[in-house]
Amino acid sequence: MTQTVIGLFDSKTEAQAAMRDLAAAGFAEEHIDFSNRRFAETTDTATTATETTGGIGGFFSSLFGDTDEARNYTTAASDAEAILTIQTDTNERARQIAEILDRNGAIDVEERSTQQQASYAQSGGATQNTTTQTAATENRTATTGDMKIPIIEEELQIGKRAVQGGGVRVRSRVIEKPVEETLRLREEHVVVNRHPVNRAVTDADMSSVRQGDIEITGRAEEAMVSKQARVVEEVEIGKNVTEREEVVSDTVKRTDVEVEEVDTHTDTRRATNN
Repeated sequence: MTQTVIGLFDSKTEAQAAMRDLAAAGFAEEHIDFSNRRFAETTDTATTATETTGGIGGFFSSLFGDTDEARNYTTAASDAEAILTIQTDTNERARQIAEILDRNGAIDVEERSTQQQASYAQSGGATQNTTTQTAATENRTATTGDMKIPIIEEELQIGKRAVQGGGVRVRSRVIEKPVEETLRLREEHVVVNRHPVNRAVTDADMSSVRQGDIEITGRAEEAMVSKQARVVEEVEIGKNVTEREEVVSDTVKRTDVEVEEVDTHTDTRRATNN
């Protein structure tokens, strides 16, 4: 939680000395805001003074709310020549800042406010009503509503989808190849042999004598080729389905909120929560 510590100074030199001590104590320059002009300085027109005082009053009201403490700071700031506003993140550092401001002559706001009110009363001016502050008013946090911090957590969504894996491509085509087989063929040849003889005629010879033509032919075998298609092999194509388990690992994000109690007890004169 950011702490805002405010120091009012009657002298710009004192405020600059406090800035040097803060820098030496390790406070970053960008966390220190320095203003060196008088907030209720007398001007030629009353309007300008009113606007200036109203502006610083609105600043303190945003820190303390509409309280006597805000009015005391506004009253004291009207006579201050310089104002230091320091941002820090811990109560311990806020107390350290308050000590440095006091050491360099920062205005005691309550005392200065009491003196100014007494002066106004003696001069017949309007006085402010003061109330006793309790420990409960030491630190105030301006809130405009409840703050909600969403706790976001990612969930791992796991599903399945079909993808193309390995496979085979079967291509069928007709090819020709030469073949040979040996075949034995039979042939008949007519042979006529004539040779001289000298013997007596027999009855068989007489019976075989006949008139007419005698024709004798020879036979031969030749190769005949025919083709017949036969199924000699089958190629079967199918799919085997198997299942396997796969462990999917990934990381998911989640909002982690740590709640830490902060000691908000600070100097009622200088430190307040922003």
